Amino acid sequence: MSLSIRNQLPATVVSVTLGEAMATVQGRLSGGQMVTAAVTMSAVTELGIGEGSEVTALAKATEVALTTGEVSGLSIRNRFPGTVSRLTLGAAMATVVIDIGGGQELTAAITQDAAAELGLAEGSRVTALVKSTEVSLATA
Repeated sequence: MSLSIRNQLPATVVSVTLGEAMATVQGRLSGGQMVTAAVTMSAVTELGIGEGSEVTALAKATEVALTTGEVSGLSIRNRFPGTVSRLTLGAAMATVVIDIGGGQELTAAITQDAAAELGLAEGSRVTALVKSTEVSLATA
C-alpha cells in the first residue's frame, strides 16, 4: 500500500501505557529520538503492539508545526529538533523538510506567511512539533 502521508518514521516500541479506551505508545527512532502516539486500545490489540514491536509512526505534513525558539510550557509530546534541509515556497503554502538526525526527515506544510515570519531558510535550526494524537501507527 502506498500512502500520501509524507512522514513515515520506523520505530521500535519501548513502552505501551494502557488506559480504558486509549493507550500511549512510545517508540525509539533510529537516531535515538522518541516518538509518542496516542491510539485506541483496539488498535494496540489489533496491531499486536507491545514492547519490542516494529512500527511505523505516521504524521501528515499539515499536522507538523515548527518553531525557531525555545520550546517550553507545551503539552505536545513529540519535539524533534533539526535543520531545514529543503524549503519550497508556493503561492500560499510552504513545504519544509527537516533533517532530524539518524538519516530521518520530517516534512511540514505551513503557510508561506509563517515561513517568512519564522525567517526559514535552508540550514535554519527548527523544532518540529507533533501532538501524540496526530500520530498514527502501522505494522508490517
